Amino acid sequence: HVQLVESGGGSVQPGGSLRLSCEISLYIYSTNCMGWFRQAPGKEREGVASIYTGSRRTYYADSVKGRITISQDNAKNTVYLQMNSLKPEDSAAYYCAADCRGRGAWYELYEYKYWGQGTQVTVS
Repeated sequence: HVQLVESGGGSVQPGGSLRLSCEISLYIYSTNCMGWFRQAPGKEREGVASIYTGSRRTYYADSVKGRITISQDNAKNTVYLQMNSLKPEDSAAYYCAADCRGRGAWYELYEYKYWGQGTQVTVS
């Protein structure tokens, strides 16, 4: 049973920073990719960023480019989401996802096999 555990959410003022962590319960290279999604109240879940664990190729939503960075620590089986210059519109529950099926784009929810429970980010 694969588990993803997110941490690092919280409340921050506009312009501030947060770093989210997602630890996966297996060797990180056992999953070909990991991603971060977010969902604000009344809105659909949307892709924020993704990283392919072998090549470390990254993808970002246009709305976060230049402000958010996804990275991995192989020794800790953990993926991070460093968020800078946060805006109120970044407020959402953030979810970690893992293991791409290879059937769609990185931002498609159905592309990922495993999901975490989410961590709340509030910018106000």
